[in-house]
Amino acid sequence: MKKSISLFTMVLAMVLTLSLTSCRETKEDKAEEVIEEVEDGVEDAAEDVEDAAEDVGDDMEDAAEDVKDEVEDATDDDS
Repeated sequence: MKKSISLFTMVLAMVLTLSLTSCRETKEDKAEEVIEEVEDGVEDAAEDVEDAAEDVGDDMEDAAEDVKDEVEDATDDDS
């Protein structure tokens, strides 16, 4: 009888240990997935910012060329 109780207790302890380990792994997996999603979101946002900065730079170059053309036209008219 003592052997049966002892064996049952050991099996129960193993089952509890495995269930806790499994639960911890699941939480770690979920945390890793969330971290990856956040990293992807940050990368996407960084790409959007980079694209917007390039667009602003292009617009500034276009505006500078327009101003240069207007100044040249104004100085040509005065001559």
